[in-house]
Amino acid sequence: MICLVRCPTPHDPSRSPNPHPRTAQKLRPNPSLPPSPPSISAMDIPPPPPPPPVPALDFLTVISEARRIVNAHSRHFLALSVLFLLPLSFSLTVYPTLLSLTSSAGPNSAAPQSLLSLHHRSDSSNTIAATLAFTAFLSLFSLFAASSITHSTVQGFYGRPVKLLPAIKSIFTSFFPLSVTVLCIQLIQGLILAILGLFVFLVVKLVELIWHRIEYSSPYFVGFVALITLAFVVIVFYLQVEWALVYVLVVAESVWGFYPLKRSTYLVKGMRKVALCLNLFFGFAPGILLCASSMHSNTGWKSWAFVVEIVALSSVLTMFMLLHLAANVVLYMYCKAIHGELAMEIAEEFARDYVSLPFDEGKVPHVVSVAYT
Repeated sequence: MICLVRCPTPHDPSRSPNPHPRTAQKLRPNPSLPPSPPSISAMDIPPPPPPPPVPALDFLTVISEARRIVNAHSRHFLALSVLFLLPLSFSLTVYPTLLSLTSSAGPNSAAPQSLLSLHHRSDSSNTIAATLAFTAFLSLFSLFAASSITHSTVQGFYGRPVKLLPAIKSIFTSFFPLSVTVLCIQLIQGLILAILGLFVFLVVKLVELIWHRIEYSSPYFVGFVALITLAFVVIVFYLQVEWALVYVLVVAESVWGFYPLKRSTYLVKGMRKVALCLNLFFGFAPGILLCASSMHSNTGWKSWAFVVEIVALSSVLTMFMLLHLAANVVLYMYCKAIHGELAMEIAEEFARDYVSLPFDEGKVPHVVSVAYT
C-alpha cells in the first residue's frame, strides 16, 4: 500500500513549528528590565597611567633621605651625638682660642735671658704635648662616632630596630678595622707627599747644578712650591672623593685595610658628582664656622656672648657631622643600588629570615616577596 504524505513548504504557515508558550514568553524581552550594557572591546580600555617619575639621585636626594632617617630616630641619634659628636665639635671650637691664649701669655721681659729661654722651651714642649693629646682625642672620638652612627644609619635605612646598645657595641667591633684603614689612608697620602717632596728636591738640585745658585725667596721658587702644594691638595681631595665610602664599608661589610679603598673606588663610579658635592658642602661649611670661632681676641672668652657663641657653634657643628655621616651611608646604599647589589642583598636577607613583630609570637611567619630587576 502506498501512502501519500504532504510535504510542507517553507511558506506554509500551517506547518510551521509552534513554540511552547512558556518558552516563547521567556524569549520575549522584558520592557521593565534595563538594557544590557554594550560590550567593551580591548581597544576601548584606556591605558593605565604612567608610574610616577623616579627621583634623580642627586645631592639633595641624598641629604633628604639622610634627614628622613635621622628624624625617624631623633632621640637615638641625639644620644649618640651628645656622647661622641658634641665633645668633638666643642673641642674643635674651643681649642683655637685656648691655643691663642697660651701662646699670647709670654714671659716677663724683665726676667733673665736664661729663664726666658727655659720658659720658651717648656712652653713649646707643653704646646706639642697638648697638640698630640688633642689629636689623639679627635681621632678616638671620630672613630667612635663613625662606627656607632654608621651602624645605626644602616639599620634605619633597612627599617630594622635602631637601639643604643648595639650601636655602642659596634664601636668595639669596628675600632680596630677603622684604625688600620685610617693608617692605610695616611700611608698613601704620606707616600704621595714624599714623592712630591722628592720631585721638588731634584728640581732644586738640578737648578743649582745649572745656575750654581738659587734664590729661595724669589717669586719663581715660591710659585713653584705653591704649585706643588696645590697639586698635593688636589690629589688628596680627589682621593677623598674616591674613598668617600671607606668608613661605611668598614662598618657595614666588616672589611678593613686596603680593600675598602679599592671597593669604594668601584662603588662610587657613577656617583662621583654627588660624592664631590657632599665633600665640598660638609668640608667648607664647618670650616667657615671654625674660622669664625677662632676670630676672637684674647679677652673675648670672659664675656657671656663668647660662651653663647661657642655653644651655638658646637651645636651647629654637631648637626653637620651627624648629617655627614648619615649622608655617606645613604650614598653607599645608592651606589650599591646602581651596581645591582642592593636588590640582591635585600632578597637574600628576606630569604634568610623575616621580621618578627611582638604580637606575632607563635604565629606563622609572614611571606615576603621581593621583586627586583
